[in-house]
Amino acid sequence: MDPLFFDDQLEGGRPTTRDRAEIDDKYKWNLNDIYPDWDAWKKDLELIREDMDAFVELKGTMSQGPQQVLAAFELSDRIGMMAYKLFRFPQLTFDIDQRDNEVQGRLQQVQAIFAEHSARSAWFTPEILQIDQEEIEEWIEETPGLQPYGFPIAEMYRNQEHVLDEKGEEILAYGSRFRSAPTEAYRALTTADVKYNTIELSDGTTTEVSYGEYSNILHTRREQSDRAKAFEALYSIFEDKRNTHAALYNGICQRDWAQAQARNYPSTAEAALDSDNVPVSVLETLIETASSGAEPLRRYHRLRKEVLGLEEYHPYDGSIPLVNIDKKYPYDQVRDLIIDSVAPLGGAYQERMKEALTGGWLDVYENDGKRSGAYSAGVYGVHPYMLLNYTDTLNDVFTLAHELGHTLHTELSSAAQPFATSSYTIFVAEVASTTNEALLLDHMLNNTDDPTERALLLQQAIDGIAGTFYSQALFADYELSAHRAVEEGQPMTAESLDKIYFERLQALYGDAFTLDDLYRVTWARIPHFYNSPYYVYQYATCYASSAKIVTGLLSDDESTRQETVERYIRLLESGGSDHPMNQLRDAGVDLNDAETVQAVTRRMDELVGMLEEELNAIR
Repeated sequence: MDPLFFDDQLEGGRPTTRDRAEIDDKYKWNLNDIYPDWDAWKKDLELIREDMDAFVELKGTMSQGPQQVLAAFELSDRIGMMAYKLFRFPQLTFDIDQRDNEVQGRLQQVQAIFAEHSARSAWFTPEILQIDQEEIEEWIEETPGLQPYGFPIAEMYRNQEHVLDEKGEEILAYGSRFRSAPTEAYRALTTADVKYNTIELSDGTTTEVSYGEYSNILHTRREQSDRAKAFEALYSIFEDKRNTHAALYNGICQRDWAQAQARNYPSTAEAALDSDNVPVSVLETLIETASSGAEPLRRYHRLRKEVLGLEEYHPYDGSIPLVNIDKKYPYDQVRDLIIDSVAPLGGAYQERMKEALTGGWLDVYENDGKRSGAYSAGVYGVHPYMLLNYTDTLNDVFTLAHELGHTLHTELSSAAQPFATSSYTIFVAEVASTTNEALLLDHMLNNTDDPTERALLLQQAIDGIAGTFYSQALFADYELSAHRAVEEGQPMTAESLDKIYFERLQALYGDAFTLDDLYRVTWARIPHFYNSPYYVYQYATCYASSAKIVTGLLSDDESTRQETVERYIRLLESGGSDHPMNQLRDAGVDLNDAETVQAVTRRMDELVGMLEEELNAIR
């Protein structure tokens, strides 16, 4: 069998049904590892209420000494660990069928309890901060049980000017009950209540253009008219509801600005980045570097237009392979490939990955009502869970490697860190995922000399930079501009959001694309804008970080390779025990150095040149 491409007739190909009951259980995650049933979930729901009551009873005792502080932190940890399970069980259940109102109700029930606890425990940080910092540092040094909480406690004092008094914190905590409302409404609008359009393709078949099917068409249908129809079918849904989407996004931006002002931050960006102690200049430098270094991206798309022989070249033409290899990548056939690709990280890492792939941690295929996209979600004390919507494309193979990076990061962090410092920041999260992608690419390139195969893989690598670096920088630019518009009191309408987004598309791509007018509303389909503001820029900074790490992992010098592996595994095991800029610096990456980011644009230019050579060899 060809080592890179897998016949779509082999066992394990994509199911032809979207009826979940008809999909083999081996492709579904096993939530029984969290709870065997809803009765067990309900019992823990009662237990956590008791622990939450006990935590409130500790109010007013923190100044009594280190043992009282330790008791509070240990109880908070117990609540936190149980909260993971109580939240994930209904959340993961709901994500495989977002039409299930009963499960949605249970999820909302948990969220309400957590919001109530947040309000009732708002006294804790202000009370800790009433203790002199030098005194509590002595307590930590003298009390072994407190030492795992040293970094979280230090963070309390670092952020002291942004912590309100007890009443202020309580009021903000009450707000958590509705701060998620725009996000939840967006999810309902775009998943639970969405009505997909059906199109007829050039071969006479009809298909419903779901999110997964849209991606599949863009990656596999070589007739431009099919891709154009799919684009129109999907984005017309967002065009029809653009004012609703704008209202929801306005709610997100207004919420973020209100929260920033309440905590004495001059801007939403500073409020969002300060939690990781990252200066806003890192975000601004990224946006500027991507914009000023966009020519390799335009060069790539001009090459694509030429190779595809298109009179007009649109963004929906940007995913189709440049070489005509109509191959599928059945899930069952790529697992060993991905495990082999991470050999540079050592046998222990590979064994953990094998467990992740075979232990009921994954939900692989699309089904009716299932949330779109892919993610890895941790459950401390159990194991992570991965959601996929696998459609047998090469892109899906890299998505699987990407999410496995997150999963292994979570596993290593949870194994090495106590609960208090087990949660790593978003700022380092994407390093693990993009490192896995880079290792997979290198492994696949090293196993073929065929110019056609190499061209396909080089396109995958270039598309990775285009999507993970350039596109995320564009999203970050849009997001920052929209939030700043709110901060300046400017109106937030569908028209104003269209204008911001379209101008940035034009600035990044120049004349490389013909931009259909419908692309103005593309902002409405970016879930991260609604789910986690100021997240997307970290994809790009993490890509730059992982590129530096992979250079060491694949070095010709054995000592360099070994040192890089050791430093990288320490990074994954360090969880949230330090500021992310420090963690990356310890792993050999300095994001204060503009050269780290600029190296990505140069790598893009190098890869485009390699792709041109392979395509010339084919032609």
